[in-house]
Amino acid sequence: MTHIAVIGAGITGITTAYSLASRGYKVSVFDRNRYAAMETSFANGGQLSASNAEVWTRWGTIFKGLKWMMNPDAPLLVNPRPSWHKLSWMAEFMGNIPNYESHTIATARMAIEARKHLLRFADEVGFSFDLEKRGILHVYKSEGEFAHARRVNELLSKGGLERREVTAAEVQDIEPALRTKTLGGYYTESDFTGDIHLYARALSKGCEQLGVTFNYNADVSEFRHTGQGVKISWQSGAGDQQQHFDGIVVCAGVGSRAIAASLGDRVNIYPVKGYSITVNLDDANSQAAAPWVSLLDDEAKVVTSRLGKNRFRIAGTAEFNGYNLDIRDDRIKPLRKWCETFFPEVSTEHCVPWAGLRPMLPSMMPKIGPGSKPGVFYNTGHGHLGWTLSAATAEAVADFVEVDRVKNAA
Repeated sequence: MTHIAVIGAGITGITTAYSLASRGYKVSVFDRNRYAAMETSFANGGQLSASNAEVWTRWGTIFKGLKWMMNPDAPLLVNPRPSWHKLSWMAEFMGNIPNYESHTIATARMAIEARKHLLRFADEVGFSFDLEKRGILHVYKSEGEFAHARRVNELLSKGGLERREVTAAEVQDIEPALRTKTLGGYYTESDFTGDIHLYARALSKGCEQLGVTFNYNADVSEFRHTGQGVKISWQSGAGDQQQHFDGIVVCAGVGSRAIAASLGDRVNIYPVKGYSITVNLDDANSQAAAPWVSLLDDEAKVVTSRLGKNRFRIAGTAEFNGYNLDIRDDRIKPLRKWCETFFPEVSTEHCVPWAGLRPMLPSMMPKIGPGSKPGVFYNTGHGHLGWTLSAATAEAVADFVEVDRVKNAA
């Protein structure tokens, strides 16, 4: 049995481990945290959103970033302090603007494919994760944003997504709790939401049932390609350890860039910080006033998910500020204010703030497949759509591993 090491126990690492173990591979997962899904997969927006498949590589993103650069509560914030990594990443980002349409279409297709695998994994293991199949409603207050949404919808349709434009009255019918006026919106009935942390933790237990070994609190110090696989050295509570693996899949989020470099590959991931608040719905009035339908406000770059009766997740913003996980009040405050504007009867007295680093490649497309050396594979760089795409990319990288195994056995 081929032994594969999966680096990272976030949503991409856990789904990859499950896909490989389901096919009969021996799998060992490494993560520096004590549990699965403790970083970017801890408190994201909760959306499984093919309707949010539009990539950011267009001139409008550049112009907004420049306009908002000195505004601390802007939806998109770029720290003006230069670094070679940031500047080179942004240059490559602009170089991908001609691919905007093709990458948006491809991402929509991937997101639609991922849905069935993600739900299948949960059914096979048998767990719940605050799943709400109520669709996702994009809302608009600006004519310009609404006009852009119509253009985006043409691309999403080419990717196979069914989504319909709705009037302001229909927006209110779809989500009666909404307490602000809109021009209208787009409703994607096939999208859904859930708790990514609950999902990843439960799926990790399913992986264990399939024989997957988890090495938590593992500080990996070296990845050395031997020509016949990869030797990994790490420190943990058991002391210094090392082991040889037939193959390795790098699913380490923003840490993937450094790991790839040690294995002779260039994976130019930049960390783009996102924030969320989890509003605890402690009273009956707040529970009744919070929405059940997931929303996406394209202008404010805010997404929402209802996580059961007692929690309401609000997430958004993008911050280019390096490997920085500080939770800034000036970035959290707009999320609270958004809630108070759209749902004024929801109490925001008890909000839990969080920040995570999205692993973004300049193309806005994940890195999936083999590296330059035999036995090295990647499933990383999913950006703001990690959970949305993870189940499809996990199956895809498992296909690459299988092709490689069959080829070497021939």
